[in-house]
Amino acid sequence: MEKVVAEVAASVWKVLIRPGDHVDPGESLIILESMKMEIPVEATGGGIVVELLVKEGDNVAEGQHVATIG
Repeated sequence: MEKVVAEVAASVWKVLIRPGDHVDPGESLIILESMKMEIPVEATGGGIVVELLVKEGDNVAEGQHVATIG
């Protein structure tokens, strides 16, 4: 299982995945917004999205677990 984390404190601007989706390494999963900048959260490995722990509009902390890929 791959634990996907936010690299910066930000708000979730857009969620591009749903549980059950197949993702490839390097694919953008979530777009964060911080200080008017869009920051993609990318998969480091491929697999199936097992869980999504955030929704659009949520605030996340640096290092916060946002999704799991199995």
